Amino acid sequence: MTDADAPEVICSAKGCRNEAVHVLVWNNPSIHTADREKTWVACDEHKTSLSEFLDRRSFLKRVEPIQR
Repeated sequence: MTDADAPEVICSAKGCRNEAVHVLVWNNPSIHTADREKTWVACDEHKTSLSEFLDRRSFLKRVEPIQR
């Protein structure tokens, strides 16, 4: 599969239909084990707001580029 064949990944922000280019890896320590990783994806426009939302709750573990 080439990049042209890869399906588009849509941003997790409510109502956004932009292509996501970042993966926000998070975990809610009150309900998840330490090794459990959940993900949201974000476009450039929503990377900061989604990251800040998770970070305020101490859920954000890291932000990575989407590997294509």
